[in-house]
Amino acid sequence: MFSRLAASAALVVVLVAALPARAGDRLTLDDAFARVAAFHPDLRLPAVRGEILAAELDEAVQRPAIRAGVELENAPGTGDYSGVDGAELTLSLASVLERGGKRDARRALAQGRIDALAPEREAARLDLLAETARRYLDVVGAKHRRDLADADIAQRTRTVAAARHRFQAGASPESVLLTAQAALARAQLEQRRAAQTMDAARQHLAALWGEREPRFETSDTDPLALPTIADFDALAATLERTPELARFANERRIGEARLQLARSQAKADVDWQLGVRAFNDTDEFALVASASMPLGGARRAQPQIRAAEAGLAMLEVERESRGISLYSTLVDAHGRYRVAQLEVLRLRDDVLPALARAEAAAERTYRAGAISYLEWAQLQSERTALARQQLDTALDAHRALIEIQRLTGDALVQPTARTQKESAP
Repeated sequence: MFSRLAASAALVVVLVAALPARAGDRLTLDDAFARVAAFHPDLRLPAVRGEILAAELDEAVQRPAIRAGVELENAPGTGDYSGVDGAELTLSLASVLERGGKRDARRALAQGRIDALAPEREAARLDLLAETARRYLDVVGAKHRRDLADADIAQRTRTVAAARHRFQAGASPESVLLTAQAALARAQLEQRRAAQTMDAARQHLAALWGEREPRFETSDTDPLALPTIADFDALAATLERTPELARFANERRIGEARLQLARSQAKADVDWQLGVRAFNDTDEFALVASASMPLGGARRAQPQIRAAEAGLAMLEVERESRGISLYSTLVDAHGRYRVAQLEVLRLRDDVLPALARAEAAAERTYRAGAISYLEWAQLQSERTALARQQLDTALDAHRALIEIQRLTGDALVQPTARTQKESAP
């Protein structure tokens, strides 16, 4: 069940699956993925941000504006320039001639930011799907803890009945009966605790798609079924394709575009103006033109160039550091999964069956009066404790598996059908 996290990253939302759960619904992990994909706001943010970046791209590719100007000189004044007889009126158009490829550099920078959205969106989606799988796992784990508590109550109830029979027959003291009843009460308390935990876990899961009063039940899922995963070397090779590292390639393109834009500032822009001047005193016209550019542009651009180059160098260091961190996390998660898988298999195949036979034999022997209540109760407690240990270990294995899938973004279950026993390391 939990091994489908990565495969569901490309989930197409079906409207029926995205409807709020009703009482009696059997919610699968894919159903939970669908509801989260349909309703969680974090998955809508990239689309809104994309619209903003698209507008910034449109702004970046615009050429410098052409400015229209009107200039009136020599009017009104004094003496020969009184009134408007000596006035000069100039109508002009002005703009900036960009040099050094500034417009192309702005376009590349804005487009790079748009391209960077894809791996960021994928990383955010994988994180959210992983969180959904973890919360779903919490519900499944609480449900199976309740089932273990039910089984414990059943065997403690048999113990109380046997202790009461022996007490009434005068074969054991009342303290044995009271001890058995206390053990039953503890089992009932554990059952109620598991039920409350399951309700809280269900609400925590439903909060991801905004449901306030969930009434669904999770589908029948066996958390002890641990799939075969790929070898560590094969998983490590997929890290290069993970969105967390893929985003660095886009960040590098953005950094290179920022460096090119900084270098383009070394070539100064030319301010130009072209117009027509009218002389009121002679009723004649003349063409006027001007051009200007700042000096020392190359020197002033050096700080921005150095900053952009340092940013690229820092990006390489960050990528290397992130790669080491992801690799270390994968090593830890893969090791935890394999160790937990081995423990679950050994408990299932060797330890718990032996304890079950021993507990059954102890029950027969106790009823025959050959052993004390304490010996039977100890076997019951040990069997229950190991069953809970097996469940907790399996849940830890699934959490490690979810983390591996979040890191690699790939489906990890081998296509060949193998049993858990065959897949044991």
